Amino acid sequence: MTVGVILLGCAKNQVDTQTMLGYLKAAGYSFTAEPSEADILIVNTCGFITPAKEESIDAIFEMAQYKKEGSCRLLVVTGCLSERYRRELTEEMPEVDLFLGVREYEKLPRLIGEKLGLPCSPAIVPERLLVTPPHRAYLRIGDGCNNRCAYCAIPLIRGDLRSVPLERLVDEAKALADMGVTELSVIAQDTSGYGKDLYGKPRLIPLLKALDRIGGFRWVRLLYTYPDTVTPELLDTLAEGNTLVPYLDMPLQHCNDEILRRMHRRGTKAHIERVLDHIRANYPDFTLRTTMMVGFPGETDAQFQELMQFLRDYPFDRVGAFAFSPEEGTAAEAMPDQIDEAVKEARLAALMEQQQDISKARNERWIGRELTMLVEETGMDGTYGRTIREAPDADGLVCVAPSYRHEPGQYIPVRLTGADPYDMIGECL
Repeated sequence: MTVGVILLGCAKNQVDTQTMLGYLKAAGYSFTAEPSEADILIVNTCGFITPAKEESIDAIFEMAQYKKEGSCRLLVVTGCLSERYRRELTEEMPEVDLFLGVREYEKLPRLIGEKLGLPCSPAIVPERLLVTPPHRAYLRIGDGCNNRCAYCAIPLIRGDLRSVPLERLVDEAKALADMGVTELSVIAQDTSGYGKDLYGKPRLIPLLKALDRIGGFRWVRLLYTYPDTVTPELLDTLAEGNTLVPYLDMPLQHCNDEILRRMHRRGTKAHIERVLDHIRANYPDFTLRTTMMVGFPGETDAQFQELMQFLRDYPFDRVGAFAFSPEEGTAAEAMPDQIDEAVKEARLAALMEQQQDISKARNERWIGRELTMLVEETGMDGTYGRTIREAPDADGLVCVAPSYRHEPGQYIPVRLTGADPYDMIGECL
């Protein structure tokens, strides 16, 4: 039996998909990237915000056409959307044969076998199958989240924080290095909260130091840090490691203290500024990434302008931004003073227009510098890759002249020669 998987959503969903594929491979299934060739189609969905839900539903209906046409025998839906809305989806999508949540992947071979009348051996611990290119991988250090941000549905979908024991993470990282992975991205819903549930206090720094000692990795990158737990010690650890890259991904959502309070975000604008001042004074070459939300209920024009001024005063290399979406079951859904959609979209457009100029200026600071580039792809129009300044699946790329001497996964020296808001131009050395 051949399985095709449609993967949607974030890097955490990629890890879930790898787990799922591992169980299926252990049960004897093979895989295809072409939906028309699959006996079984699996859509691993995202249910975080409304556009992601809509994309997931569209993908389900698109895959249902293959079943209708007869090339597919079984349609399976997994992931966050299925976890949260299984009952509603079951009623509204009779085309789907099986819905599974985010903690049921080991059941998948057995349930598929039952649906198709196939024998199935007991679930075993699977090998990890990468859905990323072979030179890079994500290490998920926990699932769920103890933060109760007023706008966020993640705890409703994935529950409280469940950290993976440190020793198990080190073993998993060593296995990835043995597989040839050279770039490791450390992820969770809140990486800086890692270990609180297991050890009574955060254990992210000891974990990072343990990962830094593993041979085989060139770059170890930390993502998704919660602002109030970013400390000078954490920043110093990132800056001084052998393989840890000087890259801070700190989703802020806003800077105004009243908005942060209404969002149920811990920490203050003053703390955020202290973190950024520490970086500015000690590590000016840190790459800074954040996420901002506009149009949260009650956000005034003055509070939005405060956010705009903050981004001018504390320029980030990369900013992802989105307009508030009232997610079902969250505290913010029922808040008064909801912002008109047109106002939200106008604020989002203004913020991103301003950020383009900021990001371009931040990139231009690097023109003339020599860096190592990890090659991602080579084509007729150029060889593309990333330096320590670009996270996979999130940031831009560096483009150098086409060179068929280089293949994906190689690390090559380049000199940066040009910049735009998202990408860089370079030349091979």
